[in-house]
Amino acid sequence: MTLFDAIILGIVEGVTEYLPVSSTGHLILAASMLGLGKTDGGSNLAAIKESLDQFEIIIQGGAILAVAGLYWKRLRTMAQGCVGVALPSRATTESRIGFGLLVKLVIAFIPAAVIGLAFRKTIKAHLFFPGPVVAALLVGGVAMVLLKSWNQKKIEKHYEPGDALARLTLKGALIIGMMQILAMMPGTSRSLVTLLGGMLVGLSPVAAAEFAFLLGLPTLGAASLYESLSVIKGGSESIHQFITALGGPLPIIVGLVTATISAAISVKWLVKWLGNHTLALFGWWRIVVAGSFAWAVYAGWIAR
Repeated sequence: MTLFDAIILGIVEGVTEYLPVSSTGHLILAASMLGLGKTDGGSNLAAIKESLDQFEIIIQGGAILAVAGLYWKRLRTMAQGCVGVALPSRATTESRIGFGLLVKLVIAFIPAAVIGLAFRKTIKAHLFFPGPVVAALLVGGVAMVLLKSWNQKKIEKHYEPGDALARLTLKGALIIGMMQILAMMPGTSRSLVTLLGGMLVGLSPVAAAEFAFLLGLPTLGAASLYESLSVIKGGSESIHQFITALGGPLPIIVGLVTATISAAISVKWLVKWLGNHTLALFGWWRIVVAGSFAWAVYAGWIAR
């Protein structure tokens, strides 16, 4: 992997992670178009492919850093909420709201975490292929286009003052969490199902997006940490193989930095967009990408 490859994958990861377009599908397509994961002069193809998959998950840490930086005030109130529970004399109205949000995020995180741990290997073995990814991209895209009128009503309805996430119920958080299970299928988009789940339980598109961003911290963090630990647990040989397959440690650092910067820009843009626009644009984009993905498979750019 060259530094150019790392920059491109970092940008693709950062831009698409929080947009409802499926970062997984875009990363698979981008990596294939860059010629990554293919055998070269007798190289171990399986090892290269595994290292590439791990790299794509690890650089999600950049998207995590971006949200943590943009929403540090939210994180601070959640931390203050934990202090307020341990020391009631230190509790304030703001800290109670922060703790309540933390509880909702935990509730929303549990369903996908449980299913992900239980079926991770099965999902990876049977769904991480072009066919399921193309199908998920297409179905999600068509759904967003068809839901344009409903989405528009959600935008027009929600101009209530105050903290919308404070009004989210525990039941609503659980429903959003159950929706996240759908994102286990590559190409679906965790951001998409969280956005739709949030609007389904009464949140505005902007509030649903903010909840999706915050929920991405434990969800993406767990996946990124799991892959990092899997490399470390393999010992020095596993670490050496991982770094060697990627061309050294520099591409990893560059990928993380690029993903952080592009994710921050993407998140700020999405919040502004959702305040006055529907998800239909992303729906049409997914349809185009699904078609491009299918053509890439047909042309032999991507293995079936």
